[in-house]
Amino acid sequence: MDSAYGVPRELSGLQKQRALYQPGLPPCLQDTTVRVEFGDATTSADPAGAHVISQYFPRTYGQPLAHFLRAKAKVPDAQIITEHPAIRVGVVFSGRQSPGGHNVIWGLYDAIKSHNHNSTLLGFVGGTEGLFAQKTLEITDDILSTYKNQGGYDLLGRTKDQIRTTEQVNAAMAACQALKLDGLVILGGVTSNMDAAHLAETFAESKCPTKVVGVPVTLNGDLKNQFVETNVGFDTICKVNSQLIGNVCTDALSAEKYYYFIRLMGRKASHVALECALQSQSNMVILGEEVAASKLTIFDITKQICDAVQARAEKDKYHGVILIPEGLVESVPELYALIQEIHGLHLQGVSAENIPSQLSPWAAALFEFLPPFIRNQLLLHPESDDSAQLSQIETEKLLAQLVETEMNKQLKEGTYKGKKFNAICHFFGYQARGSLPSKFDCDYAYVLGHVSYHTLAAGLNGYMATITNLKNPMNKWRCGAAPITAMMSVKRWSHGPAASLIGKPALHPATIDLKGKAYELLRQNASSLLMDDVYSNTGPLQFDGPGADAKAITLCVEDQDYMGQIKLLQEYLDKVKSIVKPGCSQDVLKAALSAMASVTDVLAVMASPSSSGQPPF
Repeated sequence: MDSAYGVPRELSGLQKQRALYQPGLPPCLQDTTVRVEFGDATTSADPAGAHVISQYFPRTYGQPLAHFLRAKAKVPDAQIITEHPAIRVGVVFSGRQSPGGHNVIWGLYDAIKSHNHNSTLLGFVGGTEGLFAQKTLEITDDILSTYKNQGGYDLLGRTKDQIRTTEQVNAAMAACQALKLDGLVILGGVTSNMDAAHLAETFAESKCPTKVVGVPVTLNGDLKNQFVETNVGFDTICKVNSQLIGNVCTDALSAEKYYYFIRLMGRKASHVALECALQSQSNMVILGEEVAASKLTIFDITKQICDAVQARAEKDKYHGVILIPEGLVESVPELYALIQEIHGLHLQGVSAENIPSQLSPWAAALFEFLPPFIRNQLLLHPESDDSAQLSQIETEKLLAQLVETEMNKQLKEGTYKGKKFNAICHFFGYQARGSLPSKFDCDYAYVLGHVSYHTLAAGLNGYMATITNLKNPMNKWRCGAAPITAMMSVKRWSHGPAASLIGKPALHPATIDLKGKAYELLRQNASSLLMDDVYSNTGPLQFDGPGADAKAITLCVEDQDYMGQIKLLQEYLDKVKSIVKPGCSQDVLKAALSAMASVTDVLAVMASPSSSGQPPF
């Protein structure tokens, strides 16, 4: 074991107080008896890809949903597990650090020990590299004591975030077999949970007894689907960023002479930017999904901002706050095409200093137009998933410079008669991801740890621990597990090096739904936000009292609880069966047939491949 891991932390007064907080549990997890109801076999939200997914994952596709039940639930077909032999479980951080990750381990540990004190939880130190090398740390009460409700991943650490190659998969399986693990719990985002699905399929094929469970932990908030409403860490990241943005908004309103361009961490999707815009009520937010949908160029975006500056100047306002997601650079068509051409040359082994001379004419012209600092950042070697190093590309400075150049031009021409445009740029990301987790993330992560144990106790493999109905109080949360294969889709076309995924099942990062209620809320208030300076400073994270139980706006405005709706549908179907029995009246039978024929016709059209949408790119 590396002595740097698992050592007691030096805690501040607030950290000590937070370490004493004990998250609660929903009723379905409070008893030592595990009660699980299995639903029907799952399919995919991508009907046209279902056959392909089943071919790639023949042993883990089509498994049923699992609902964990409270003690008083009367479900005749429920599986009741009262015997809990001692088990050995491994846990690994396989994604970028996200506030609340430690509480997943804590919840898993408490669940394992409460069902059998002789069970063992092993943490793999150093992330997936530690998994391959079989470097472990046995989790104990003493080790956990200074990591409860704390941020970071320093209990176990993390390294390379992938279990992808044949060698890596074999090394992971060898570790699980050598350590005699009954279960392996993987904490991470989209890529990590996709790796968990592949690992589960390989284990099943090889008859390795280790069951694999994934947990949705990512600050980006992009591991969302019908089963997963939000991710561990997203709530904290958005609250910490919104406080910083609120402070900047107050400063802007005080000085009245600066425009602040703030880039927010969050990878390709703009979930963090949208949530922070709703919480802080900044003047503008440029969402990558809007830009991609409207095919806006960098010049279109510049014009939008310049028009806003002009409109505000007419009201004698020379300040403002503009939010920019870090993934914006990959949403602008011409910039994305340039990035893909650069990455293609990287793959051919062309050195960074020689890439500019080998670009196509149009790409070379765009490259030369860009400021030198952006050119250097675009030339950075791509990430392992072939995306750009988004955290290193200062899109906020590019936009600020382009807007300043245009406003100075308009000032010189006399078309803009206001004061000189002044910009200040920030990048918020690293400041938030090591934060103490919010009360919601402490609770959510801890409960997911318990759900992970229940999933293993039920003997499930290739599942993700899930909780729905999260916007309601904890006693109404619905805990369960869903097959990761049910969350997959199949891309049928792509551009750039991502074309390697064409025809293959995968989890895809969820983008903002431009028809969803959260986006609609933003658009309804866009004019007022732009012109009226209705800034909101949410203040620092609250752990007690007013504000402590606040949840993300984007979580609360949507109608979700998919697992609950599936159960409700089953209740309706059961009710129909109880009414329409042999011996019922002819009128009842006719009414049932007419209604069912109509419903099945509509559903058949909606579920047909031609009507199914493509996954986001």
